[in-house]
Amino acid sequence: MTTELRVLRRDEWDTWYSTLELAFGGVAEPAEERELWQDLTEVERSIGVWDGGTCVGTAGAFSFRMCVPGGRIVPAAGVTMVGVAPTHRRRGVLRSMMRQQLDDVRARGESLAVLTASDPAIYGRFGYGTASEQMLVEVDTERVRLTVPPGTDDVRLRLVQPREAQEVCEALYAERVTERPGMLTRLPGWERLPLLDAPASRAGASPMQCVLAERDGAVTGYARYAVRPDWEASGPTGTVLLRDVEARDPASYAALWRYLCDMELTVRVTHTNRPVDDPLLHLVSDIRRCTIRIRDQLHVRLVEVGAALAARTYAAPVDVVFEVADAFCPWNEGRWRLTGDARAASCKPTDDEPDLRLSVRELGAAYLGGYTLTALAGAGRVQELRPDALAEASAAFRSDRAPWLPHGF
Repeated sequence: MTTELRVLRRDEWDTWYSTLELAFGGVAEPAEERELWQDLTEVERSIGVWDGGTCVGTAGAFSFRMCVPGGRIVPAAGVTMVGVAPTHRRRGVLRSMMRQQLDDVRARGESLAVLTASDPAIYGRFGYGTASEQMLVEVDTERVRLTVPPGTDDVRLRLVQPREAQEVCEALYAERVTERPGMLTRLPGWERLPLLDAPASRAGASPMQCVLAERDGAVTGYARYAVRPDWEASGPTGTVLLRDVEARDPASYAALWRYLCDMELTVRVTHTNRPVDDPLLHLVSDIRRCTIRIRDQLHVRLVEVGAALAARTYAAPVDVVFEVADAFCPWNEGRWRLTGDARAASCKPTDDEPDLRLSVRELGAAYLGGYTLTALAGAGRVQELRPDALAEASAAFRSDRAPWLPHGF
């Protein structure tokens, strides 16, 4: 097979994106969604593999800025739109795109690459580790009640059109980014993503609705949702489909959830992406009446081990030497001494004896503090070479808040 891998040209986008749709089953997206992704595509960071005049592989990246433990915002390549035509799988197309892409990320000076995976088994061989989880939750609102904090009754709720509230919602979201690892600052144009509401994608639900929480004239939270009506012989069985919810304080957060759970003609509230430590779990009266599922979310790849580990801070003082294996990005191979605390960190190559042996995949999994090095060692994926080094490093890497990616890309 003779193929050509090259940077995408703007006038090739439709053909390129159609190949991606084909790789994911051949169903065309609604025009509204397709238009948004075309506008957001960074063509200079998008590559295609061509067999003659036919596009057979796609991959792209967004120039994100992501929160890491300690609250710092650092550059991260958001790997996206990866697909291979069914006729060209198992021929090295994906590997060639991953090679080109990681070389480009390194050349741009970005120490991190992140992605969400359609199949989590694919990307480990390229050095990505699963670093965060998302919670899918369904609350049985006929049986569950909320125990709300003081001040909840002082919060005023007001329905508005989602686009009318866009600016204030984005401002509140921006405030929250530094509070949780894995959250992304929204680049220009990305404020349109939460408002996508193509009628063809509603599956019987209402248009999107937005409710604002307010106190003393200031917006303190918001929720965007839709309602899917349904009826049985015994009565209404509608569902509130929560899209996103944010608040500045516990009372506002509780007021929004109480509003959603008390909605007439509905018996449940669902959300497909909440952090695994969401305060909702401590508001509900009966967690057993909430259907909860956990799935992988953000996958992290340390493109430059030293720079990536120095970019975040650490929950406890740490001085440890890692022996890192990284066959796909061999410049990371070798020993690295990490020293740091809650204020700053340094990570440099060293010839000192190693304390822990692991691959770059495990460093990616532990990077945001969502998975512990101790747990990874229990699975045989981290080897302790100095007594107590594992406990020291694992405590340092932890995060008080679970990492979370609020939206896909």
